[in-house]
Amino acid sequence: MTMGNHLSELGGLPVFDFPGPEDTRALPGAGSVAWRISADVYDADEEWPQAFARFTGTVDTRRVRALIVGGWSEAYETSSAGIVEMLAGAAGGFPALRALFVGDVTSEECEISWIAQSDVSPLLLAYPALEEFGVRGGSGLVFPPLKHEALRVLRLETGGLPKEVVRGVAQSDLPALNELDLWLGTPDYGGDAEVGDLEPFLSGERLPALRRLALRNSKLQNHIAAALATAPVVERLEVLDLSMGILEDAGVEALLAGQPLTHLTKLDLHHHYVGEPLRERLRAALAPHGVELDLGDVQTPDVHKDGVDLYIAVAE
Repeated sequence: MTMGNHLSELGGLPVFDFPGPEDTRALPGAGSVAWRISADVYDADEEWPQAFARFTGTVDTRRVRALIVGGWSEAYETSSAGIVEMLAGAAGGFPALRALFVGDVTSEECEISWIAQSDVSPLLLAYPALEEFGVRGGSGLVFPPLKHEALRVLRLETGGLPKEVVRGVAQSDLPALNELDLWLGTPDYGGDAEVGDLEPFLSGERLPALRRLALRNSKLQNHIAAALATAPVVERLEVLDLSMGILEDAGVEALLAGQPLTHLTKLDLHHHYVGEPLRERLRAALAPHGVELDLGDVQTPDVHKDGVDLYIAVAE
């Protein structure tokens, strides 16, 4: 699977692409859409800072509620650091901003593991009222431990999430966080976190408001499932997402042998390597209780003369 589409909504608002300098079409109300500001990754006629300057000079930023950083020039080797600094410095002009996403870039523009990110913590520190924050791309990504009272949704989409980032999130003080979505990836692309690094999420002690947990797109999916079978956080979750990874029969067997999952509203396992007998056992265990179960996108192992290969959904 590749990242073939841009975000269509953020913060509950439809996405609108801020037009180029030659586009004179009428603009929507400042607070009615999630604004995506982009520059071409290759051969940009207008760099991202110039596009942002036009945006702040055209749109009433005091009413902007959601903002998306799309592509920027040479995003495969130029990090987001300059953009982060610019957005953090402009925080005073965005008092209503509640949702922010950095790196809404498709595979055609730049593969997810080639997006050059940076330390994104200045954005959360500059916007203390932010409720939703997301980043795509793990290369160069830094997320030190921090405190944020208002953040409700945190999403880090990568083909390989560095363990220092996982540990930074785990050590952060996020009392309002309701939804955590981590794409852990594979070691081939920097995803070197181990199950032990996830323990603070599994205990749930530092995340009292957590109700939706996604630990997905991982090579470690079986081990994560086994850890969740006895994890204290599960009993207060509404949604558990272990999708997009290398989940096999062993992982599902561990889930079925562990604590009940019948209180969940949804269990998402799509993109998996689970056989039909275990899939049927899951249906029998959860469907009578009204749990929405996503077992779609069944994968077939790649068998060749040198062995068997299994793949996560999004890597390079």
